[in-house]
Amino acid sequence: MAHLKDGSGTLRPPTEVLTRGFDPSLSFGSARPAVFRSSTYVFASPEAAERAFSIAGDRLPAEEGKRADLIYSRISHPNAEILEDQMVPLERGARDAAVFNSGMAAIMTAFFTFARPASSIVYTIPPYGGTVRLVHEFLEPFGVTGIAVAAGDTAGLDDAIRAARNPSIVFIETPANPTMMMTDIRRAAERAAQHRPKPIVMVDNTFLGPAFQHPLLLGADLVLYSATKYLSGFSDMLAGAALAADPEIIHQMRSRRVMFGNILQPDECWMLDGRLPTVSLRMNRQSKNAQRIAEHLAGKPQIRRIYYPTLFEDDEQIRIRQAQCDYPPSENDDALGTFDGGNGEGANRRRPRADFGRH
Repeated sequence: MAHLKDGSGTLRPPTEVLTRGFDPSLSFGSARPAVFRSSTYVFASPEAAERAFSIAGDRLPAEEGKRADLIYSRISHPNAEILEDQMVPLERGARDAAVFNSGMAAIMTAFFTFARPASSIVYTIPPYGGTVRLVHEFLEPFGVTGIAVAAGDTAGLDDAIRAARNPSIVFIETPANPTMMMTDIRRAAERAAQHRPKPIVMVDNTFLGPAFQHPLLLGADLVLYSATKYLSGFSDMLAGAALAADPEIIHQMRSRRVMFGNILQPDECWMLDGRLPTVSLRMNRQSKNAQRIAEHLAGKPQIRRIYYPTLFEDDEQIRIRQAQCDYPPSENDDALGTFDGGNGEGANRRRPRADFGRH
C-alpha cells in the first residue's frame, strides 16, 4: 500500500475516498454502499428519539466528530452522509461538506445562509447566469446590494471590497464562465479579512477543482461546486456541493437545506460517490486533451481569440494562474475553453467537456 500513501504515511485523497464515510458492517459486509431510499428512520428508544430531535432543532449540540441519529431524509440520509464524508479529502483544507440537488442549489443555499438584510455582496462577473439572477431578482428586493466587478480585475475587486458597506459575502467564480478569466483568491480574502464583521469569501471552484485549484488554502471560507460537471463527469445527473474548513459554516448551510428541501437524493449520492475516486484522473486527461485542442485552434485564421488560461498573454492573468493553480502549465489546464469566431456578432462558443473528451 506504500504507493497509495504520501510521504507522511497517510492515504492520498483518491484512496482515502474509498475508505472513509462507509462502514461495511452496517450493510451486511457489502464492499460498497447500498442505496438507502427510506424517508424515515427508527430509534433504539424514546430517549434516542428525543435526543435526535433536539440535535436537529439545534437545542442540543451533536458530539464532535459524530453524526446525529437520522430522522427524516429531508434532513439527511445515509447516502448523503457517506458522500459528504468521502468528498472532504478531495478538497484540500476541507473538514466538512454538504451536498445539494444542483450547483445552483448549493449557491442559493450559501447566499441565503450568509447574506444579511441591508448588507452587500461583492461578486465577480461574468458568473453563471443563475447567480446573477439570484442576486438581482431575489436578494436585492430584500435590501441586499449587489456589487459587480470584472473577473481578473485585481485592483478593482480590492477597491470594491474595501469600499463595500456592510459586506456579507465576497463571491468569486474563477475561472469565469465563459471568458475563463481568473481572479486572485488570496488577495480578495486578505482584503475581506479587514472588514468587521468579516464577509464570508465563497469560491465557485467548478472549473478547476478539486484537482488544480484549492481555494481554502488561499484564504477562502467556502468552496462551491456544480458537481454536475467534473465531479460527476458524464452529463447524466445534477448535483451540487459545498465544502469548508470550518464545520460551523457547513452546519449553518445544512440547517437552511432542511428548510429548502434541496438535499441530493440517495440514488444520485450513490452514483456520485462511486465516481469520486477517478476525479483527478479524469480531470488530468480532459485537461491535456483541451490543451491540445486550444493550441490547435489558436493557429486557425478563422479564430480571432482563444479564451484558455494557459494561452492568456496578460501579465496579471499569468501571475494569478501561476500563484493559485498547481498544474504544470505545459501539461495540464482547465478542460473547458471558449473561442471567438470573429464573425462580427461576438458569438462565443463554449466547447463542452464531452467534446474535449473525444480527442
